[in-house]
Amino acid sequence: MNGMPQAFPEPTTGAFIFNPHGQVLLIKTHKWKGKYAVPGGHIELGESMEKALIREVREETGLDIYDIKPIYVAEMIFDKLFFKKKHFIFLDYFCRTKSTKVKLNNEAEEYLWISPEKAVKLPTIEPYAKKTIENYLKSKL
Repeated sequence: MNGMPQAFPEPTTGAFIFNPHGQVLLIKTHKWKGKYAVPGGHIELGESMEKALIREVREETGLDIYDIKPIYVAEMIFDKLFFKKKHFIFLDYFCRTKSTKVKLNNEAEEYLWISPEKAVKLPTIEPYAKKTIENYLKSKL
């Protein structure tokens, strides 16, 4: 945003990526004060939500995804856990990958493949990812 204050909420995509073993990918990132989150990011002008999701996942993890389905919409308004004062609209997607080999870019320090049931019990998961995984688990029942 070139140092300009944010004028509108920023739409972003979030990828809840499941591997062939049914585990979800979490990345530990400085953007969430060292908590685990999911890959994703902003939607560029003229880019569809799904294309943004695919691009962000590839940039942040090196993974190719498929079977993409919207699962949750959430909002974050100036949460102090995030490293910048931002207002986001999260458009979260369920997706799959055939690989478990992750190549992180500079936005994350480490990654973890974990069952959704164990992920929601992590004390180091950011609250928006936790809520989405909880909703996913409820919908499976």
